Formats: sequence, structure tokens, C-alpha cells
Amino acid sequence: MLRQDSSDDTEDVSLFDADEETSRRPKKSKIKHPIASFFHLFFRVSAIIVYLLCELLSSSYIACMVTIILLLSCDFWAVKNVTGRLMVGLRWWNQVDDDGKSHWVFEARKASAHSKKTTSEAESRIFWLGLISCPLLWVIFAFSALFSFKVKWLAIVIMGVTLQGANLYGYIRCKVGSRKNLTSVATSYLGRQLLRQTVPKEEQAVS
Repeated sequence: MLRQDSSDDTEDVSLFDADEETSRRPKKSKIKHPIASFFHLFFRVSAIIVYLLCELLSSSYIACMVTIILLLSCDFWAVKNVTGRLMVGLRWWNQVDDDGKSHWVFEARKASAHSKKTTSEAESRIFWLGLISCPLLWVIFAFSALFSFKVKWLAIVIMGVTLQGANLYGYIRCKVGSRKNLTSVATSYLGRQLLRQTVPKEEQAVS
């Protein structure tokens, strides 16, 4: 069952605490959703490959553009509606209330003591690796197209950054909780890491 992250009983877990979560729970390295894991990477990686090789694969700019846009659109839909829910138990969407106001909803699967289903560590790594690395590549492509004056490719690259960046932002909001500020989460993480490194040294000095 999925619950909104604004409720008190939602599992509130920081994206930066993956190493701490692993030490607290038994590892589940088996991929339980191989098809979802495959398509989580297939569309976005295919779009990048087509973009890099489009001038070799086809001389038609229109054909390449349409192919990349279709792959990016399929990726956006699959990641937003399917793979996030299955692989990491997260989902986000927009809903309009009776007054016509738009609301963004970010949800995380509630942790249940009676449920034996846990998130697969392998699937979680695949999900976040694909979700973070591909938008970064599109950002690099955007700067490359801008500085090389390839204006005709800039619109495609901006679409890649927008669609994949939207999914990245949405799932980070689901992961850390909408009530938390991302800057404070990062600051808290760095503080814990610094404390973890300094405490053993002080103990060794005392002993």
C-alpha cells in the first residue's frame, strides 16, 4: 500500500543514507522485477545511443529527432508510472482538486512489520543509477551542443534534460520526503559522516 509522504506513518528515508539502510536490514540482491529493470534502462539508454550515433545511422534529422523524442516519452511514462513503483516503492503525480488547484503528490511505500516484501538492493541500485546518471549525460550534451553551435540539436537535448530531470526530482522528493529541504538533508549527511570519522580518533587518543 502506498501512502502520501505528508502523513506521519510514511517511511521517511534519506537518499543519502543508503549505506546505513543496508547495514540495518538483510540484503536482497535478487532482481524481482527483471522486465521493469530492463525497461527502466532500455528507453533512456537507447535515446542516448541514438543521439550519439544519429548522424551515422541516418542522414535525416527529422527521423532522428522523432525517434529520440519517442524514446524519451516512453522512458518518462515507464519510469514515472511503472518502474519507480515496482523497483523502489515510490511514485509521484499531479492531481487537480475540486477548486481547480493543482497539487503534486509524492508517495513512498509504508514500511510494514508484517510484510515480508523488502526492496531489492540490486533493483534499487539499478533504479537510482539510471535515474541519476542519464540526466547528467543530457546536461553534458546540452553544454556540448551550445558551445559547438549545434542549435538544431539543442531542442532535443533540452527535452531530454526536462523529461528525465522531472523524474529525478520527483523521485528524490518521494525519497527524502516533501517536508524536508534537500540542502538540510545533505548538510545532515555530511555532519554524520564527519562525526563518524572523528569519534574513533578521539576514542583512540583517550585509550
